[in-house]
Amino acid sequence: MRAFRHITGPFLALGVYLALASATPLWRAALGALFPDETRILYPDVTPLGLVGQHLELVALSSAISIVAGLALGIFVTRPAGADFRDTVTDLSNIGQTFPPVAVFTLAVPLLGFGVQPTVVALALYGVLPILRNTITGLAGVPATVLESATGMGMRPAERLTRVELPLAAPVIVAGIRISVIVNVATATIGAIAGAGGFGAPIINGLVNLAPAVTLEGALLAAGLALVLDALLGGIERTFARGRQSEDASLTRSR
Repeated sequence: MRAFRHITGPFLALGVYLALASATPLWRAALGALFPDETRILYPDVTPLGLVGQHLELVALSSAISIVAGLALGIFVTRPAGADFRDTVTDLSNIGQTFPPVAVFTLAVPLLGFGVQPTVVALALYGVLPILRNTITGLAGVPATVLESATGMGMRPAERLTRVELPLAAPVIVAGIRISVIVNVATATIGAIAGAGGFGAPIINGLVNLAPAVTLEGALLAAGLALVLDALLGGIERTFARGRQSEDASLTRSR
């Protein structure tokens, strides 16, 4: 249980966030008090909790693709077979990061149509770089003495990767995932342009219809989700960091 104490608080915060998002009358009362002269208080098409579900779908799908791609490429270029491709892969991911998501939408919509698919593609491309960079940094930062100890214990390369290198690099990798996910939470708001829904829908709707309460609804939901996910991933990062300290000590004693 001690290993998970860093994420207990963030999980409680997530529960509170979801409970508040489901309290539509509370949102109506709070925003109505802030904007008493406005007739449009909440986004009319979807409840706040429904917006959370739409946004989480975009972030979860795109982040899953980014994590798989970033980890796979990072592991590949840190192996002897892929070392020659390290600079090429890094350059390509840097180029993908410099492309604005709106530009990716423009290219993806004619091929994939409107909706979730082009949004996920744009977000996934945008989120690969932090994960790839941190995967390379984390794996390259594993001490040579630890690798020698693992080899001396009879571990094969694949076993050494899964049992030693990845666990020790996990805090750095999770830090990259944390950055990628939080950036995706903010960037996914532009998915409303492609009809993907999410928090961008009330933000854009409020701006177009000059309804600041509706815009604030989307902005508050986005900020709250970013803070909660940042705290949750930060707790996971600290949990892995403690695990790395214990693994380092164990391997050092085995030498």
